[in-house]
Amino acid sequence: MSEEKPKKLLTIPEAHQILQKIDVEKADQIQKRTLDYTAKFSKATPESAKKLRKELETECGLSEEEAVEVVNVMPKSIEELRTFTSGWRKLLPTETLEKVLKILR
Repeated sequence: MSEEKPKKLLTIPEAHQILQKIDVEKADQIQKRTLDYTAKFSKATPESAKKLRKELETECGLSEEEAVEVVNVMPKSIEELRTFTSGWRKLLPTETLEKVLKILR
């Protein structure tokens, strides 16, 4: 039996940084498409994405999953942020949402 590697959540910019290391000539279709996707939809540098993620977790009390989702989307308004946080199991107070947006700026 092979040991399963622990899963690691990554933001789109972090995934892009990892995928840039593969040889595109030897990459399969999924790897090429994923590289293309991450190039188009990265909204921050890998370094700033990591920093933003940590800040959102520590200062706003977001889970790792929630912080990754916020960094991937980079919402610009409370309404936009509420749209996808409404699917979470907790309701975030307006002051927390404002803090999230302040960190993202």
